[in-house]
Amino acid sequence: MTKKLTPGVKPVKSQTLARGLDIIEAVMETAKSISEIASLTDMTYGTAHRMISVLVERGYLRPTADNKLILGPKIIEAGFRAYRQLDLVNLAKPHLEKLAADTSDTVHLGRLEGQHVIYLEKIPSRRPVEIRSSIGGLRPVVSTGVGKSLMLDQTKEQLEAMAVACRDNLMPPLSPADWVQQVLDYAREQYTFDLGESEPELRCVAAPIRDASGQIVAAVSVTSTVQYMPATRMQDLIAVVKTTALAISGELGFRII
Repeated sequence: MTKKLTPGVKPVKSQTLARGLDIIEAVMETAKSISEIASLTDMTYGTAHRMISVLVERGYLRPTADNKLILGPKIIEAGFRAYRQLDLVNLAKPHLEKLAADTSDTVHLGRLEGQHVIYLEKIPSRRPVEIRSSIGGLRPVVSTGVGKSLMLDQTKEQLEAMAVACRDNLMPPLSPADWVQQVLDYAREQYTFDLGESEPELRCVAAPIRDASGQIVAAVSVTSTVQYMPATRMQDLIAVVKTTALAISGELGFRII
């Protein structure tokens, strides 16, 4: 009989599996040598070498010309399969496309991934501007409108921990304390701005998406350059973006009581 995974019950950890995942995660950002991977994962060189050999053989890692390791074709295939299976994207896409058509700007759908936002969908702008983002791309939570929207239900203590951990991504003169207060202020109205924190020329209006339980599971944003998004237009877009976020939340079963 197949055992089912029970939510809230911590599974028994397989050390071998955990180490294999540690190795894969170690090369997710940049290519690394076996020595670097061993150091990052607290393994001996021999243990890391044996496990990496298996991962290369199975296609989860791939060696480069300079004898380093990067993600292999199996990981890339798994990523695309996971993306296609994500119901949230399919449910949200018509709403995202409408928002993009109504605003002519770039529209993003993102969710929280540790200290980062991962973009699940992107509808490009119809304006002559290019927003340097991509589906599957990661950006710091603290410096994006989507990221701040994903944090709107966090406690002050949780926000403080995030701000301290990501302080290198805060745009001066914004301090961790300033960022925490900013998010707390946004939480009262349930929207967020990016006022050039991610890139000086960009502006963004974002709002959280909730599931049937009321939990924030994603966020939607409209992004453009300051040329097309002055302060007055950002204010006008708040209601538009919040309406879209609420419509997507409704698709997930969220209801305002």
